[in-house]
Amino acid sequence: MRAPIDVATRVSAILSAFIAKVVNDPDRDDPPTLEDVRAALHESSRAAEVRMHPQDRTSSLAEIESLIEEYGEEMLAIDFVAAKASEGLSRIIETAMTGVRLPRNPTLGAVRQAMVNGLTARLVGEGAIDPDEDDTLLAEIDALIRRFGKDAVAENLIRFE
Repeated sequence: MRAPIDVATRVSAILSAFIAKVVNDPDRDDPPTLEDVRAALHESSRAAEVRMHPQDRTSSLAEIESLIEEYGEEMLAIDFVAAKASEGLSRIIETAMTGVRLPRNPTLGAVRQAMVNGLTARLVGEGAIDPDEDDTLLAEIDALIRRFGKDAVAENLIRFE
């Protein structure tokens, strides 16, 4: 079962980072669920090498319990990891938003099309983006499209730092 796109915005940064660690565990065979994250949190609270502050761990346990109560234990954990575009892709999205050829709030699909049609090359030529990032940026937007769909508003994924 998949959750709506906005559930990741309801998760604290600390829990989101912990979930991302569980999701990205190379030893896992199956995609983790919220129940798997709860088990990992309980496990980490017993481990001696835990780097999470005890207060953060307690509030994260309460937070995961609340999420399980609302969405169920079998909900895929990846839906609760906050996703943001990299710095380079954020520049592309911002440029696409101000471009006259795209709608004011371009979708991920529209931004990808603009990238393929030369937007990335133009920004590389202007020095705004590293030339080595070209293939990486296309792979990144493809991953975001797989996760959120081509009709998701790209602006919501801009990283502000």
